[in-house]
Amino acid sequence: MFRTIILSIFTIIFLNMCAQENKDQKGYNKLSPEEDYVIRKKGTERPWTGELLNNKEKGTYTCKRCDAPLYRSDDKFDSQCGWPSFDDEINGAVKRLPDPDGMRTEIVCANCGGHLGHVFLGEGFTDKNTRHCVNSISMNFVPAGQEKEAITERAIFAGGCFWGVEYYMEQKPGVKSVISGYIGGHKDNPTYREICTGTTGHAEAVEIVFDPSLVSYEELARLFFEIHDPTQVNRQGPDIGEQYRSEVFYVNEEQKKITENLIGILKSKGHKVATKVTKATTFWPAEDYHQDYYENKGTLPYCHGYTKRF
Repeated sequence: MFRTIILSIFTIIFLNMCAQENKDQKGYNKLSPEEDYVIRKKGTERPWTGELLNNKEKGTYTCKRCDAPLYRSDDKFDSQCGWPSFDDEINGAVKRLPDPDGMRTEIVCANCGGHLGHVFLGEGFTDKNTRHCVNSISMNFVPAGQEKEAITERAIFAGGCFWGVEYYMEQKPGVKSVISGYIGGHKDNPTYREICTGTTGHAEAVEIVFDPSLVSYEELARLFFEIHDPTQVNRQGPDIGEQYRSEVFYVNEEQKKITENLIGILKSKGHKVATKVTKATTFWPAEDYHQDYYENKGTLPYCHGYTKRF
């Protein structure tokens, strides 16, 4: 009996070691040299060579590096370009970045940043007038009925100008999407110009969708307290006004409990925390030009930075 138990333990350890060998230091899938060239080094596979180019099965296309769902088979079409083409993506799964060539728009996995290809608009191939031109080698395909149900959660943080908070939260593995917007005020669908008057009561904030199996709410909340100064009242660095206040908008009681516990830890360390903890109300997405601001501009945040506080 004892021998059987020992053998079972060693079997479990061995299987865990084998699974770990297939992951890199960040927990992503290990890539072959060809996959690494395209996904991490932003290369391009030769046209008409991809295994998924002519795939017509029903299912979901996922990121080769992190397994995040990217595209549905219903959005795939034949553009005769030599690479798989899609006219839409799964909400929040794909991020658009200015290409270094200054002309095209790169698309990457929103979860791990892996290079997918480029997106083109206005070509008229489909009614959506959009073509995601994706390297086949950047993706895996999961047939219909075999997909794992994606479980995500939501978090909302306000810590000064939403550009900086958005920038740092998007770097966190496990975060699926970050949207800049407004919350906590008394006017529906406010505009940035109205927010700047300081009369609507809103705070500039970010709404984060994350995979709890990859990153916890507590990890995100800790990061929030370390990328802005939670002791400042109605300001953050050079930005002054109620809209720049520090506030956590919890979506459930567990988030409230975790946030209040972290504030207690900070106070025990001597920090005079001014961060408010408020039940979330309607979150209003900001105008398009506020989304992915620093990535699109190619600069770094000027009023946010990382400071270890825990």
